[in-house]
Amino acid sequence: MPDIWFPYLGIAIEHLSKVAFTIFGIDIAWYGVIIACGVVAGLILARILAKKSGQDPDLYIDFLIYALIFSLIGARIYYVIFSWDQYADNPLRIFDFRSGGLAIYGGVIAAILTAFVFCKVKKYSMLQLLDTAMPGLALGQAIGRWGNFFNQECFGTYTDNIFAMRLNIETAAYTTQELLKESISKGGVRYIQVHPMFLYESFWCLMLVIVMVLFFRKKKFHGQILFTYMIGYGLGRAWIETLRTDQLLFWNTNFPVSVLVSILMVIAGIILMVVFARKDKIAKERAAITENEYAPDVETSAESDALDDLAQSLAEESSEEEEEPEEAEDKEADEEAAEEESPAEENEEVVEEKDEEKKKPEITDEDLWG
Repeated sequence: MPDIWFPYLGIAIEHLSKVAFTIFGIDIAWYGVIIACGVVAGLILARILAKKSGQDPDLYIDFLIYALIFSLIGARIYYVIFSWDQYADNPLRIFDFRSGGLAIYGGVIAAILTAFVFCKVKKYSMLQLLDTAMPGLALGQAIGRWGNFFNQECFGTYTDNIFAMRLNIETAAYTTQELLKESISKGGVRYIQVHPMFLYESFWCLMLVIVMVLFFRKKKFHGQILFTYMIGYGLGRAWIETLRTDQLLFWNTNFPVSVLVSILMVIAGIILMVVFARKDKIAKERAAITENEYAPDVETSAESDALDDLAQSLAEESSEEEEEPEEAEDKEADEEAAEEESPAEENEEVVEEKDEEKKKPEITDEDLWG
């Protein structure tokens, strides 16, 4: 009989080893391999988004080096704080990372604090960096949750839905009295039938990645993708956490820590989204008002140009009218001068005729009779 069985999906895995391979006698677990794949995939996505938005992709390699170290420490501290009864007798076990015990919220909080310090030193926008990194983080979570599948851990309460997962109680990471009461025996093997929480969260994170990448192209202000992650992941995790059987609880209570953190994260994300969206709107309105104050009035300019054209045309017409009377006066003066010259010429002709007549010899009677 299989170790893991999805009866309603027709999937059965006969044997699922937690060890991927061995190097120099050291077992390398599938959990670590898958987490590493998630980190690499997240980095690749962050670099792609950085390049498309005009940022330096190498900046995110530098950030990852620091974020990865402090996130592992933060995830471990978060887990130890709310599971102190496991380490009280032997505190040195805290440093035994190979035995498991990491909480994603501790890693996220540590990563954000690392980003704050990193951006202060680099003098870079923290919100812009987190906007670019968050889709990669969600992708890493979507992949990393499959490490829980190989470890046969982080499962939920009993269910009989289509995604129901049956785990061999001999290979399951843990069981509870409630699950044992609902156990099923098949072929001589005893199974617990549970919610596959790794599958739910992996699918939820993958959908969140798609939403954030789409928003990233059209985001209106820095921080919008970060707040989207806070709201989206918080909502999904708050629901998923209520189904888990290995919850971290507040001291001396039965209230899950991650449920409260998820609710607070959703509330903070909504408030920050509204505040930053309003600030962005106000800034754009002020910029538009300033631009209108200093920009030339197109209508006034057009009217002014029309008036200038009209004045110029009137001036040209006036100059033409002034030129026409002057030309007429010049013509009249020429005609008068011509008239004055013509009588003088006539008088001169008459005088010349008289002089010629005087020069002619007079004919006497004697000449006529002779």
